[in-house]
Amino acid sequence: MKLNRFSTVAVAGAVLLALTSCSASGSEAEPAASEGSQSASGGVNTEAPVYDQLPEAIKSAGVINIAGDTHPPYRTLEQNGDITGIDPDIQAALSEQLGVPFAIQTASGLDAMLTGMLSGRYDAFNGPVRTTLEREADFDAVVWMTTRTSYLYLAERKDDLDAPEDLCGARVAGVTGSVTESQLERYTEWCSEKGLDAPEFVGLKDTNSTILAVQSDRADYAGTTQTAALDIQSQDEGTFEFLVQSDEQGAGVDQLAMFLPKSNELAPAMLAAFEAIFENGEYDRIMSEWELDDVTVESPTLNPMTAGESGK
Repeated sequence: MKLNRFSTVAVAGAVLLALTSCSASGSEAEPAASEGSQSASGGVNTEAPVYDQLPEAIKSAGVINIAGDTHPPYRTLEQNGDITGIDPDIQAALSEQLGVPFAIQTASGLDAMLTGMLSGRYDAFNGPVRTTLEREADFDAVVWMTTRTSYLYLAERKDDLDAPEDLCGARVAGVTGSVTESQLERYTEWCSEKGLDAPEFVGLKDTNSTILAVQSDRADYAGTTQTAALDIQSQDEGTFEFLVQSDEQGAGVDQLAMFLPKSNELAPAMLAAFEAIFENGEYDRIMSEWELDDVTVESPTLNPMTAGESGK
C-alpha cells in the first residue's frame, strides 16, 4: 500500500538538491516564501514526443520550475531533502513526454505560489488546487483529477465528532483558498437544509498548521483531501479518525488542476504531455498505486471553467 511508504522519486533522472532563483522567463522577483528546490540531473531529451511543442524560453532554460508546498502524500519533504509523493511521480511521467526535467521549488502558502507564477518565478504549480473561473483569468489550468474532501478529528473525540451532523457548528481548519474551503461551503448548505448551525472555517497557511490546530484544540476538524487523510491516519495510527464528505453534502465536484501562468505559453505542451500519459497508461498506474482511483478523470482538460465544462 503506497500510502504507508514513501519511495524516493527521481524526477526524470537522479535527484539532487539545488537552489534556484528564477524561472524560464528570467524573472528574479522575490517570492513570498522560498526554501529551496529539488531538480533532476537527467538532462534534456530533444527527441521526446512533446519537446517540439515547448515554448522557446523553456527549451532555453532546459527545466520547468514548479512550485510546491509540503502536502503529504502529494509532496513530502524527507529528512535527507528529497521530495517524494504523487506530484513527483506525475512530474516524472510528464518529463518523459516533454523532454525536460522539473525542478520543485518549495514555498509556503497558496497565495505565495500563485503570486510567484504571475511574477515569473515559477513556471507551474500542481496543487492540489481547484480551478475556478476567476483563476482561469490569470492561469491556464490542466485538470487531471477531482477531489473528495475529508475531515480529520482526534480519535479520542470519536463519540462527539463521528457523525456527519457533528461537523455542523464545529470549527474546521483548512488551508486558505484551498479546495477544502469551497467544499465546506457546500457542506454548510447541507447543514442549513438540516436546520443545523453552519461550521466555522479556520483558514491557515498549510496542511501541517491545520493538523496542529486540531491537536491544540483550536479546531475540531482539519479539512483535507481523502488521500491526505488516509496518509496522516496511517502515519500516526490510533490518533485520528475522519469523515468523508458525501455527494449529498456536495463532494466530488471540484476539479483539481496544474496551473501555469498564461504568459509562459506552456499550457498546450503540458496538455499534450498529460494526454500522452493518459494514453500510455502511466496516469492510471500512478493513480492506482496511490489509491486515487475514485478521483480520476477520463481525460485531461484545459481551462474547463472558461470553456463552460463541468464534472469529470
